[in-house]
Amino acid sequence: MKEEVEEKIERLMRLMTHEGLSGVLLNAQHNFAWLTAGGRNGIDQSREAGAGSLLVCADGRRFVLANKIELSRLMSEELTGQGYEPVEYPWEEEKGNPGLVADLAGSLIKNSKLGSDLSLGKSVAVVEGAIARARSQLTDSEVERFRLLGRDAAMAIGNLARALTPGLTEREVARMAADALAGIGAYSPVTLVAADERIRRFRHPVPTDLRWEKTLMIVVCARRQGLIASLTRLVCYGAIPEELSRRTELTAGVNGKIFTSTKPGISGSDIFSVAAQAYRDAGFPGEELLHHQGGATGYRTRDWVAHPQCTEQVQVDQAFAWNPSITGTKVEETCIAFADGLEIITATPDWPAIPVEVSGRAYHLPGILSL
Repeated sequence: MKEEVEEKIERLMRLMTHEGLSGVLLNAQHNFAWLTAGGRNGIDQSREAGAGSLLVCADGRRFVLANKIELSRLMSEELTGQGYEPVEYPWEEEKGNPGLVADLAGSLIKNSKLGSDLSLGKSVAVVEGAIARARSQLTDSEVERFRLLGRDAAMAIGNLARALTPGLTEREVARMAADALAGIGAYSPVTLVAADERIRRFRHPVPTDLRWEKTLMIVVCARRQGLIASLTRLVCYGAIPEELSRRTELTAGVNGKIFTSTKPGISGSDIFSVAAQAYRDAGFPGEELLHHQGGATGYRTRDWVAHPQCTEQVQVDQAFAWNPSITGTKVEETCIAFADGLEIITATPDWPAIPVEVSGRAYHLPGILSL
């Protein structure tokens, strides 16, 4: 862990040199998790901001700024051995002064130029975009944690899917998915469930009380130690309808072409063009305009998505969650783009697979489970 943390500190030091900053303040929950190799400053999960901020200074000093309620836990459970000096302030003063943390950070860098991942006022530069680029390349230890998360999440949702019975409501399935992920120490900031016709009607089906009869789609974004692995699984009770099978196989073909194009240096706009052409080749032109195709992931469900104007580029050792869809079905896996190829990390053991080969590369995409 120490080697990983120090590498990330070095990335922030280079960022400060490039941006002309004397310090960077990280408060967003995803950035806290990134910099601390999986630490948590989140109390209220409905907020992007966390309880406690990390200040990294251009001269090498590092501080954790937190109120009296949170500081002791952060120091003893999240930041042990990481070299942070504690700065405590009264919680009641924070409530009456939203600029307190920025003022404290400013005093520690002697009011030189400060950057932050969240907006803290006109005197502080928002540099979340630069921080996101610093996050993009996974370290070796992050790759291993991500692989384990992908494996565990895929197995948990696969086991859940095999145990389902028709008649359950979408909300009940969502609760069962949450329980399954809790069993592996994860939770899902995004859980979507669609039964039958809702799969065709809505690309983002928030669970309802509709009862599942024939076809079910489950979507989760499993988060553990800050990292997020996304996957979608489809289940049919009894025989799989021929048209649904055909559309899912074609969607897998689109995914395979997106996978093959996900190479270091290629832009999000180029990947979007590949997807658009893949839909045309499949006989479904324009499907790319009905839903985004996914994009870079890691400590957020998506750091960026591919679109016609996207200038972000694929980095070596960067994670992606692609989710192409043709009306009525979807294929989604999380993968890591290495210099020598792409690795899917969310494959569910013994799940029906759709083999896809593109430019000599073979992929096995998730098909539909028949119960």
